[in-house]
Amino acid sequence: MNAAPALLGYTAIIGFAAPRLILRSAWPHRAPALAVAAWHAVAASFCLSAALAAYQLATPTGHFHAGLVGFLHACGVEGGAAATDPTAADQLAVALPSALALALVVSFVVHVTRAGRARARHRDALDKVGIHSPRLRATVLSHDTPAAYCLPGRHSRIVVSDAAVRLLSHEQLDAVLEHERAHVAGRHHLVLAVMEAFATVFRWLPLARHAKEQTAILLEMVADDRALRSHERDVLASAMYEMAAGRAPKSAFGAGGHTVLIRMQRILDGHRGTHPGLWGSVAAAAAAVPLLPLLVACAPGH
Repeated sequence: MNAAPALLGYTAIIGFAAPRLILRSAWPHRAPALAVAAWHAVAASFCLSAALAAYQLATPTGHFHAGLVGFLHACGVEGGAAATDPTAADQLAVALPSALALALVVSFVVHVTRAGRARARHRDALDKVGIHSPRLRATVLSHDTPAAYCLPGRHSRIVVSDAAVRLLSHEQLDAVLEHERAHVAGRHHLVLAVMEAFATVFRWLPLARHAKEQTAILLEMVADDRALRSHERDVLASAMYEMAAGRAPKSAFGAGGHTVLIRMQRILDGHRGTHPGLWGSVAAAAAAVPLLPLLVACAPGH
């Protein structure tokens, strides 16, 4: 029996039901880094399931085990006596998942390249109008609104407005800058670019839309937690309040923006850490979920 129906069912569940389940859970805000990994794992599982379903649909009389040999042979890998000239169906079975993989890779490269060029142009402008502060390890920009943001990448840059320097206390400003350094050190722009690529290819899919939105919010929480390692909660929260009106340019991570309120509430509520048992369970599930499509495809009777 062909595994395509089971794979299509699994793909639908992952694409439409899984995001609702995650969004209704409370643990992601208590363990944002783990939640980011979970969203990526579910997205990877969806992609693999969709690719396998396309492969199975192109070879309706085949089985995944035998089909894998044909897949390798169609790609130019000889399989000894079992190898035969690939048929049109074999070639189509390889072309469909390959096209999906290529679309995702191309989308990722386009997002990274486009964002990199935008950041490069912005850095050039900062070199002309900004002033580097060795003490702050940041570029100070003349602006009436308190704001801070970072330009991640190979030539990373942290930017803060002179209004923020004047308004914030030393502790508040240091907490804000530590938040931005966390984005740079964690290469959060690449983590987000993966989800932007996924959302571009599957723009009609609830999983893609929510995964992109939630990853952006969760990465801000990850940076908040980094700042909280060395600063008090009220210091960071009060700094975020003062910076709420600040906006970051496109392709940058900013301390202000529309996520400030939910992040302030999380910080002031003194969010509890995730229970070790729950943390371990979610981590194990995140590691296993990308492999589930293979189990569905290889299940007995398929």
